[in-house]
Amino acid sequence: MATLQTSICRTLGIDYPILSVGFGVSAGPELASAVSNAGGCGVLGASTGSMPIDELRRRVRRCRESTNRPFGINFLIGDFEDPEATDEDRAWTLDRLAMAIEGRVPILVLFWGDPSALVEDAHRGGMKVLVQVGSVEEGKSAADAGVDAVIAQGLEAGGHVRATNSIWEVLPAVVEAVSPLPVLASGGIGDGAGIARALHLGAQGVSMGTRFVASEEAWIHAT
Repeated sequence: MATLQTSICRTLGIDYPILSVGFGVSAGPELASAVSNAGGCGVLGASTGSMPIDELRRRVRRCRESTNRPFGINFLIGDFEDPEATDEDRAWTLDRLAMAIEGRVPILVLFWGDPSALVEDAHRGGMKVLVQVGSVEEGKSAADAGVDAVIAQGLEAGGHVRATNSIWEVLPAVVEAVSPLPVLASGGIGDGAGIARALHLGAQGVSMGTRFVASEEAWIHAT
């Protein structure tokens, strides 16, 4: 298993280059801590606008109590590139970022927007910043914003999908465009063969969502 050690493992302080996706309220502290305890990087879902900040704070605290390994939290950040978004809309995310920093969450995972307004504060708070992108152009913008790694998404992904091409097309193109920044692959990867293929194409790890939906720790109804 030592061969699974890649640069993203060293960047994040994890044993295996596997992240679980923070798929909304269903990716709670039980799932995130279980993935982290197993040597990967579990990610708390925090992208739903209906979750009060006190509940999110409780989930962060519960995750920290359940693992002493690195874990992450994710936010959708469309308000930072939406011209119709208000300062109040953006403050919603900034308040939650401040909460995550206060709670000593080590990893921030962002998606669906320009991360540049958040990277400096996150880094100042001791967080590593990962941004999911759906194209080479987004990957370059994320790299220019100073993120620590890029997650390349393919159209095979579930949930929020920004990509328009297969992960097997997007991944090598993003790897080349943002080198030497680490790139992870996301979308349509659910087994060892998929992980091996992603690593062969230059990925330093994978971010998987649907694969973890069937786990006992996910807050998903059994039927």
